[in-house]
Amino acid sequence: MQTVRLVARLDEHDLMQRAQQGERPACAELVEQYWDRLYRWLYHLSHDRHAAEDLTQETFLKAFGNLKSFKAGTNLQAWLFRIAHNSFLNQRRASRKVRQAFPVDLPTETEGPVEEAMSREAMQLLARAVGRLPTDFRAAFLLRVEENMSFREMAEVLETTEETARWRVFKARQKLMEVLAPQLDQGKS
Repeated sequence: MQTVRLVARLDEHDLMQRAQQGERPACAELVEQYWDRLYRWLYHLSHDRHAAEDLTQETFLKAFGNLKSFKAGTNLQAWLFRIAHNSFLNQRRASRKVRQAFPVDLPTETEGPVEEAMSREAMQLLARAVGRLPTDFRAAFLLRVEENMSFREMAEVLETTEETARWRVFKARQKLMEVLAPQLDQGKS
């Protein structure tokens, strides 16, 4: 796993150097590598598909507009996610919209309609619970769970300390368990 991650980082650094030199194909490849991950994370933060698309586009526009400021040897993933997070915070400050629950359309592999309905209901409950987390906790939790980021990388993205990132993930999990525990206990009986 570490070797794969190291090779990916080496490729990213090569792409980034080429992008800094103005090579459009390198920029396109970086967008290809990070679009889905940034979009998914921003969607879970904003609960709005259109806002997530706009924020993802804005992230890449800002990143490519500031390619000169990226320092070789630093973490590209953390740099992009930090730009995305700052864009999200700016958008949120500007538009104080009411939160909307995000739909869950995850495929399930179950045996029958009862199990499928129960699984879908559990996923919807989890999605609602994650959506109700305070933004700081939700952002940290999703970076850890969906992006598999280290606490150091998360701290870079969220512009905080590793300890704070760790604490936010812990509190998010704690809050999720508080919400989900009654449902889990029901399933046992």
